[in-house]
Amino acid sequence: MAAETVAALNSIRLDWRHKAVPAAAAGLAAGDFITAGHRLGELQTPLLTLDAKAMRNNVERLAAWCDHHGVLLAPHGKTTMAPQLWAQQLKRGAWGITVANFAQLRVAREFGVRRLQLANSLTDPHAIEWVAGVATAEEPILSWVDSTVTVEVIERTLEAAGSSAVLDVLVELGGTGGRTGARGIDAAMDVARAVSASSSLRLVGVSGYEGSLAHTADPDSLATVRGYLGEMKQLHEKVLAGGLYGADADIILTAGGSAYFDDVVDVLSPCISAGTAGGPAGRGVELMIRSGAYVIHDDGFYRGISPFSRDGSEPFAAGMHGWARVVSQPEPGLAILDAGKRDLPVDEGLPQPQLIGPALGGPMQPLKGASITAVNDQHCFMTFDAGTTAVRPGDVVRLGLSHPCTAFDKWTLIPVLADSDQDQTVVDLIHTFF
Repeated sequence: MAAETVAALNSIRLDWRHKAVPAAAAGLAAGDFITAGHRLGELQTPLLTLDAKAMRNNVERLAAWCDHHGVLLAPHGKTTMAPQLWAQQLKRGAWGITVANFAQLRVAREFGVRRLQLANSLTDPHAIEWVAGVATAEEPILSWVDSTVTVEVIERTLEAAGSSAVLDVLVELGGTGGRTGARGIDAAMDVARAVSASSSLRLVGVSGYEGSLAHTADPDSLATVRGYLGEMKQLHEKVLAGGLYGADADIILTAGGSAYFDDVVDVLSPCISAGTAGGPAGRGVELMIRSGAYVIHDDGFYRGISPFSRDGSEPFAAGMHGWARVVSQPEPGLAILDAGKRDLPVDEGLPQPQLIGPALGGPMQPLKGASITAVNDQHCFMTFDAGTTAVRPGDVVRLGLSHPCTAFDKWTLIPVLADSDQDQTVVDLIHTFF
């Protein structure tokens, strides 16, 4: 990445646009705010914070796991849209960054990400022309295709633009009821043949996303995931046997979000090859996972479904928390908090009350038996046992959250604490670009 572009974020002046920092910080450069050693108690609610220790451990944990299994990691950057965090992932050996759309491609390239993967099809003419103009062998941009019509769209657009560029693509296999992707091996092979015959495209791999086919870790869901991955393996073998991969291309098989990456590696790792043993002479076959949520993890959906939670090994740590203040206690056993859907994620489960205390950044106690029962745009409804728990206006509640992908997009700036439990010094400010 472009270190100077990332470092320049510390020069941004804090102001009313950054709801995570206090009004007293207006006019300060972000870097100056960080070096001053401010603490959690100097901020205000509602608030989302990150945990530096947890994120550091999570990045190291998956990087070491990928090293051990001999697979590449191209983290899905759309989870955070935070170049500062991408830089940490790349520093620890990530192949590159995966994104979901054209706008995200532009952000990543602006911050100097050299290798990019678009986990989607290029169908917007502006996007096609842009990729054709900036992608190089040294700074590639991979994208996916799942139909012969998409192949035709790309060819037609490049021809109209007078471009002689050749775009690297992977054929995407989908599954019934899933999201994108050719439905079935035969349909995917038709796409592969169309790419192979195209003068504007080069086929460099097979792609897919198992996470759209299952949402739990029960036996039926895991069987669905593994069955789909088996079909990806078959597709790769057919493309390889048919000589459809582009000349001189290093071949990539890619799947794997943050929920089933262990199954991806278990099923697809036999395809990995150093070159002549399993692929065309002089070329290798690499397996790439695209886990993105792991760097933040959570206290909800991913905590329950992550492979490291399921297999009994060292799990990822929750790297984000919400902080909300009681603004009303209108009925016995009911408190209204000052954080809502505009501040905290709710799509994969409601926030979970964890701790309560009289002041932000002060001593807190476990909040047992409490739950968030509903969330409005700007408020949470928290029920609790009025007979055993005292909750008063002004009290602060720490909330466990689920799904980092829909937490980050609500904040342009997110304070990072050294350690949410032990050292609540603000050690960084993470900028997002959604």
